[in-house]
Amino acid sequence: MVASGNRACYPDLAGRTVFVSGGGSGIGAAFVRCFAAQGCKVAFVDVADAPSHALADELGAAVHYFRCDVRNIEALRGAIAAARDALGPIRVLINNAARDDRHRMDEVTPEFWEASLAVNLRHHFFAAQAVAPQMTEAGGGSIISLGSVAWMRGRPAMVCYATSKAAISGMVRVLARELGERNIRVNAIVPGAIHTARQQALWDTPESVQAFIDGQCLKFRLNEDDVARTALFLASDEARGITGQNLIVDAGLAQTSAGT
Repeated sequence: MVASGNRACYPDLAGRTVFVSGGGSGIGAAFVRCFAAQGCKVAFVDVADAPSHALADELGAAVHYFRCDVRNIEALRGAIAAARDALGPIRVLINNAARDDRHRMDEVTPEFWEASLAVNLRHHFFAAQAVAPQMTEAGGGSIISLGSVAWMRGRPAMVCYATSKAAISGMVRVLARELGERNIRVNAIVPGAIHTARQQALWDTPESVQAFIDGQCLKFRLNEDDVARTALFLASDEARGITGQNLIVDAGLAQTSAGT
């Protein structure tokens, strides 16, 4: 690892192919930008065409956008295959796509439950399943899934989302064990209250933002870049001994001692 300006640079990442789900906006777009800045070849999927095309055009030929709804596993497998054909074997997978919709317990139907797990959990496994042979062929890789401290904090009105994110914790531990012999590392990044345009538009109020900061050990609002920087480290050879872990990036929000 070397420093580039005031940011870390990971030379081993240069030239590697990275696949990001939900990469058109928010934290996903921060992943795309940060890996592209490291000299990676980046493929990402999303369903929002306008911002996704704009991001790919901005970042140049090394970044490819494929329209894909991750709830459609066959389409996701197809996008992963297309990314390999365009950019070479995928060495880094970022399972990011999610929707943190709010829902009271008595409003949840079986259909809503299944749809929520499809967008927040199911594709994590099937994307990992699809890239594992590519990573094996290439000599190894890094799979990173996005969790959330929502389940640790027992946040109300989020039972489907929180259940999905809790399941990711167990999934990465099992996959780390299964894939370790192939030199594939599997970890989760577990963000806290991250400032994104979606959060600002749908949920944030001055009072709620202050409540998050009051509950954190560190007294500033985390942003998308804080999560993306963590992914760079986990994807790089600097983290060669780290697998099966849930790395919490929440400024201490989930600390049970906070505020006492």
